[in-house]
Amino acid sequence: MSTALPRRGRRALAALAVTASLALTAAACTGQPNTGAQGNTGTDNKPVTITFWHGWSQPNELAAINSDIAAFEKLHPNIKVNAVKAVSGDTITQGLRATGASAPDVVSDFSTTDVGKFCSTGAFVNLDPLMAKDGIDPKTTFSPTMLSYTQYKGDQCSLPLLGDAYGLYYNTDMFKAAGIASPPKTFSELAADAVKLTKGDGSQQLGYMPLWDYYEQNTGYVGGQYNPTYFTPDGKSNLENDPTWPAVFSWQKSLVNQLGGYAHLEKLRTGYGDEFAANAFDKGKVAMQLDGEWRISNLQQDNVPFHWATAPFPVPDNMAADYGMGFQTGTIIGINRNSQKQAAAWEFVKFMTTDTNALVTFANAIDNVPSTLAALKSPDLKLPSTFQTFLNVAADPKSVTQPATPDGDNYVTILQNLGLDLQSGKQTDVTAGLKKADSDIDNSLAQAGAQ
Repeated sequence: MSTALPRRGRRALAALAVTASLALTAAACTGQPNTGAQGNTGTDNKPVTITFWHGWSQPNELAAINSDIAAFEKLHPNIKVNAVKAVSGDTITQGLRATGASAPDVVSDFSTTDVGKFCSTGAFVNLDPLMAKDGIDPKTTFSPTMLSYTQYKGDQCSLPLLGDAYGLYYNTDMFKAAGIASPPKTFSELAADAVKLTKGDGSQQLGYMPLWDYYEQNTGYVGGQYNPTYFTPDGKSNLENDPTWPAVFSWQKSLVNQLGGYAHLEKLRTGYGDEFAANAFDKGKVAMQLDGEWRISNLQQDNVPFHWATAPFPVPDNMAADYGMGFQTGTIIGINRNSQKQAAAWEFVKFMTTDTNALVTFANAIDNVPSTLAALKSPDLKLPSTFQTFLNVAADPKSVTQPATPDGDNYVTILQNLGLDLQSGKQTDVTAGLKKADSDIDNSLAQAGAQ
């Protein structure tokens, strides 16, 4: 199994996201100045110990993270790190409300959608003053999109700690047999290739599975190729007024119809295996699919009996010049506002997020995308050639993510549910669906902001 799966996680229920956001208010009302300067960095006679919560749990992951921790402690002998593994998102939320010995000093979270709730409540320390003090320019240090998903309303309240990027995987044997010389670069080319690569009704070989609930494919990742504006400047949901969503829903509906219709594709989809245990692409049932960099490791481990390659995911036809960009997400790391050891915690966060060697060795060990520009270009990266697609996506300034909000990923869930209703025919009016989605999102944000 890929080591990246836990990092991406699975989205929590919308109601739980809102509840967690409101619960964090307590952490923001401690009266403690949010400067990141509490405590000290220890002395020879009295070293300081910080507690670091993270979600990694697999043997190779733990070996990699512990190796970086050991390198940090060697560089900072007066700071010791007590690392707690396999910490869940719910436990993180509770931990950020606690004080004293039971609370973490540093937290690593696999869900970028938690940034908004942790930062809007002040549960995470704003790192901007600390970076300025140490001469770190975030814009020249970090991958642009990764930097974007670790901030909220301009405050850099967390930093990226490796990441995930999305691209297109395609079966080159199937492409050759179909007379297709290169991967599609635009949505219209993707649709045309999908039809050409499909044999019969697709039961034997489907060119591309367009349903929104197929593995990593969803409204946000595909729609992200349009670089949508999710919210207006005053924070209101902007789905109805953004041309992205009518366009992407129309494109998807057309392709669904060309490939046999929803009922037929849904039957195929539900007959495919688990995303990680029996992936349809890995089994040679699907010729192309949207996926993250971790699929490379899966394909190599499965020793699949066909040739394959990676490429950037296609872009809308009117954005052909932007081909090469893609969707990104990843791991975040931040300092607990309630920590009394923030000075030492910052030294640790700074090392883990900006030390090129630490990031490169970590990325090599767990097949993830490095999060700084220097690490992305490091000659010490020992990753397969097919990985270059994802390194390029991470470095591309036009790559995209989804904005942080106080209610976590609720707006993402609402949009995805609309896509599911549209593809199944439960909803037939795109404009009405988008209008209702805007209303539901605004209500969720209002509830999350009611403090």
